[in-house]
Amino acid sequence: MVDLGCDWLGLRLANPFVVGASPLCDSADDAVALVDVGASAVVVHSLFEEQLIADQVSANRYLDSMIDTNAEAPSFLPETDVFSGSANPMLRHVRRLTEVLDVPVVASLNGVTPGGWTGYARELAGAGAAAIELNLYDVATDLDETGEDIEERQLSVVADVVGVVDVPVSVKLSPFYASVPNFVTRLEAVGAAGVVLFNRFYQPDLDLETLEIARHLVLSTPGPRRPNSVSVLSTPAALPMRLPAMAILHGRTQLSLAVSGGVHSGTDAAKAILSGADAVQLVSVLLKGGPSALARIVDELAGWMDAQGYRNLDEAKGATAMGNVANPHELQRLNYAQLLHSWSL
Repeated sequence: MVDLGCDWLGLRLANPFVVGASPLCDSADDAVALVDVGASAVVVHSLFEEQLIADQVSANRYLDSMIDTNAEAPSFLPETDVFSGSANPMLRHVRRLTEVLDVPVVASLNGVTPGGWTGYARELAGAGAAAIELNLYDVATDLDETGEDIEERQLSVVADVVGVVDVPVSVKLSPFYASVPNFVTRLEAVGAAGVVLFNRFYQPDLDLETLEIARHLVLSTPGPRRPNSVSVLSTPAALPMRLPAMAILHGRTQLSLAVSGGVHSGTDAAKAILSGADAVQLVSVLLKGGPSALARIVDELAGWMDAQGYRNLDEAKGATAMGNVANPHELQRLNYAQLLHSWSL
């Protein structure tokens, strides 16, 4: 029997499949259903600092509008914790998940201020999160801010968070760094325990009727796209971007490596593991197919490994990584040149 057990962020998992940050675990019952069919860990929907700030501003505006209604007005205002603008609802949810699940619960955080990153990370760790996942998502709009400026700011955030929590910190990256391998080594130097490659970068469309940004979320499915829709969920076509990054990093960093995006089958997962992934985060396929999709992927991976003669994940992990292939130049420009020369009509 194939052993799918693995280590990720210092956590022992029954298999490499982790439910990625998404609405999939917004309900404790839904999270339990996913764990029952094989999820070895779950990442809670990201806590966005700016949303908490917006909630606080809205609540204060409402309270100010009611304060002078009459002498009894304060008696029918909501309790302060209802409109606190704090992370309390998320903290309660994390605690609840740790109570009902027998797998690690990872908290995801997307901050905007230095104090927000560290403050909320500390609270999430205190609520029982087994690890913290920092979703570094920057849209560069300042003409005077260089790529180096952005990277230094992000490294400072990671270092600050690592310094205030006693749980592993993983960093979810975009693919748009000038050198992903270099930035990963710098993340390791400031104390990160792992990286997730890659997050889904928001690519807005335009509504030509209203001349506004289109923000409709639709699943990626074959056939023509719906008008004014933006597809932000992955398909298997997203996986090839992740595989070379995994293959280049495997064996060259001590960080745990997780792939996110493009895994929709057991064979997709096998490619990620062969490239060097320690864990595989799933979102889109579960949003489309539910728990049964996860059960299918676990069975497919185990079946593929058994057919190939692998007894455990360690035997397969990194088999096609840069340091293990006969011609590592295929992960560099050689493959690009050969592909272009092989093109024909």
